[in-house]
Amino acid sequence: MTATRTRALDAAVELLGTGGLRALTHARVDEHANLPKGSTSNHFRTRAALLAGVVDWIAAHELRDMGGSAHVPTTPAELVDVICAFLDHLTGPDRTWTAARLVVFLEAGHEPGLRDALSRVRAVMEESVVAVLTELGAPDPLTAAQAIAACCEGVILHRVARNDHTDPRPLLELVVRGAFPREETR
Repeated sequence: MTATRTRALDAAVELLGTGGLRALTHARVDEHANLPKGSTSNHFRTRAALLAGVVDWIAAHELRDMGGSAHVPTTPAELVDVICAFLDHLTGPDRTWTAARLVVFLEAGHEPGLRDALSRVRAVMEESVVAVLTELGAPDPLTAAQAIAACCEGVILHRVARNDHTDPRPLLELVVRGAFPREETR
């Protein structure tokens, strides 16, 4: 990827994450990235192409961060720890990226191409959680992974939109505990 394209995508994420969808224009991206006028348009001809590029860029960033965790949970309690740490990262140091993803997430309701890209990212993340839950012995790892993802998405939304930093651990413990037969959770 060229340095110009990388700078444009980083600037686009920053604009979306701090100013919302209205802040995203080719001219503003050029200005924010300190690029010559027209640079962003050279890489992304339309606003839709720019948004699609942002989705892919955010996805690569999140998947890289997710894969950076060398610790694979060996107990449900460790799974809760890993998820809590990931939520803290997404809504702390990566808050702007997460806010940008939420902006694009809402726009995807009107743009099938964005919806498809976001669905691909969700599937990759879901697969990794399903693998961990399978290894831990969950009888229905796919449904459990979907419940965990829904819980995480709610926590992320409230942290970013409402600045609510309620501890997610009790919620996640409840959801993760529900993924295992009673005798395994004691």
